[in-house]
Amino acid sequence: MGLAGQSGPNRDTFMFKRSDSIHGLVAGTLSMLLLIAACDSGDSGGSAVSSTGQQAAADNASRPAGDTTDASKRAQIAPRRAVDSERLPYGEVDDELANGYFVFPVDMIEPLPAVIVIHEWWGLNDNVRAMADRLAGEGYIVLAIDLYGGEVADSVNAARRLMREVVEDPDPAAENIRQAYKFLESIAGAPRIGSLGWDLGGGWSLNAALLFPDELDAAVIYYGQITDDEELLQPMNVPILGLFGAADRGISVASIQVFEAALERLRKNYEIHIYPDARHAFADTTGNTYNAEAAEDAWEKTLDFFSRNLAGSAATDN
Repeated sequence: MGLAGQSGPNRDTFMFKRSDSIHGLVAGTLSMLLLIAACDSGDSGGSAVSSTGQQAAADNASRPAGDTTDASKRAQIAPRRAVDSERLPYGEVDDELANGYFVFPVDMIEPLPAVIVIHEWWGLNDNVRAMADRLAGEGYIVLAIDLYGGEVADSVNAARRLMREVVEDPDPAAENIRQAYKFLESIAGAPRIGSLGWDLGGGWSLNAALLFPDELDAAVIYYGQITDDEELLQPMNVPILGLFGAADRGISVASIQVFEAALERLRKNYEIHIYPDARHAFADTTGNTYNAEAAEDAWEKTLDFFSRNLAGSAATDN
């Protein structure tokens, strides 16, 4: 029985343990990102992390949000179906409205499967909205959530500051995802719900599967931090798609392999793909580590994964 169906003392104990574990995962995930980002700014610190993380720092800090170079135009791939979108409040976190980017096909007649989209460390920017449009154009309701309360980073320092706030207090981010799920299930009427995130959002896509271990129908992780903690992963019954780069200095191949081994031992439903020569943020069309071949293949695998796990027999019609 999942979180929503549990009651009484056992549920309280379960939720405490799960919350404590997610705190640990978030702290490990984002502390690592903060450390490798510090390397890029010259804060070497003399640690093993700093010596091996410099390339990941450069990858993660490759450009500011809102980049208007020619590279940014690659993000503006038109969706295959016309879509409609709006800025929409989907819940309340810490007594403040949580506003996100809600998009759906204009020809939608009945509720469609939905995807919670989670931004990278820059925040909910134009690049994320463009990707949400593309996904909605494949026949999904998409809610791109905002973990930063409306702020968007325009520099590495700003991104680091915003991410640090999530590191120090991850509970609002977890509640944000709960509110997004509740909105899509109860208000949008989505028959199935998945999650998708990149970088910071990739780690939170896995967290969404841990928060809704029986309810979430699919989770896609683009180069987000993972874990091999089997106690944490054991209750999760969510199909997982992990997409990583072999040249990512922050998310090492070794860490991916132990994550995959843990999923295998636990007999989970998962697919892991590691792209040779691809670096961190290889799917970020506006970054200098964009890898077109890897990004396009990963996108096709994402669509296929969602078609099988969200759309099912009601696959998108075109």
